[in-house]
Amino acid sequence: MRIEEIMIRDVFTVSDEATVRDAIKVFIDNGISGVPIVNDQNEIRGFISDGDIMRNVGRQKEVFLDSLYNMSVMESEKGNYEDRVAEVLEMNVRMVGKKRVNSVPYDKSVEDVAAILGKKRIKKLPIEKNGKLVGIISRGDIVRETFKSFL
Repeated sequence: MRIEEIMIRDVFTVSDEATVRDAIKVFIDNGISGVPIVNDQNEIRGFISDGDIMRNVGRQKEVFLDSLYNMSVMESEKGNYEDRVAEVLEMNVRMVGKKRVNSVPYDKSVEDVAAILGKKRIKKLPIEKNGKLVGIISRGDIVRETFKSFL
């Protein structure tokens, strides 16, 4: 079976010009936790997830290495939580999301895509055809489709 047979075709996305606020609105309105970032030609430019956002609003730890190779880990206090949230909301999605995105061609086998998702510990993969986003697939989509005939 090929991935195009089971992929989700109506993909929620955000523009590469969008803010994190815009992405969160898409998450909330559609009950999802991540979306591809695309340009005007629907080419994938990144991926933003709730995890990417959380990493930016949570307390940050900074690692310092001095000339004698002593390592220090310090907790950064870049304002309080509310200030960090307000700052992140106005950031461009490409500053917060992943710039290097794993994607797969539409004609890849479901077995191959399942292996990629498992090996790389990814929850969702954008699907491309001729360099354009045409779908998305999640681990759950593959599990449901693969095992429903066995139950």
